[in-house]
Amino acid sequence: MPLLLLAILQSALLAGGQVLLKFALAKMLPFAWTLDFWRSVFMNWQFAACGLCYGAGSILWFYIIKNHPFSMAYPLVSLSYVFGMIAAIVFFHEPVNLMKWIGVLLIMLGCYFIAK
Repeated sequence: MPLLLLAILQSALLAGGQVLLKFALAKMLPFAWTLDFWRSVFMNWQFAACGLCYGAGSILWFYIIKNHPFSMAYPLVSLSYVFGMIAAIVFFHEPVNLMKWIGVLLIMLGCYFIAK
């Protein structure tokens, strides 16, 4: 599979993990060294799914850096910022101004040049 497609999948897993973590944190009790707090952490399906996304993304990252030049692979991780911006709009209804869009477009342009 080409590096760009692997990087897109890995970045989507990272961003998905962050989205799930934000949802999980909203459901957790305030931090305390109590059984109730830890129950709110480990009985939270979003927290578990977040870990699965991070785990899958990490395993994919192992494959990517073993089989592709690091100088190409590592900058492509920045695609997770693009997915994060889209997630902020879709899931959290956050406003995104023109400067943020320009930043995302520059990231995408940089990734295009690196992958080419």
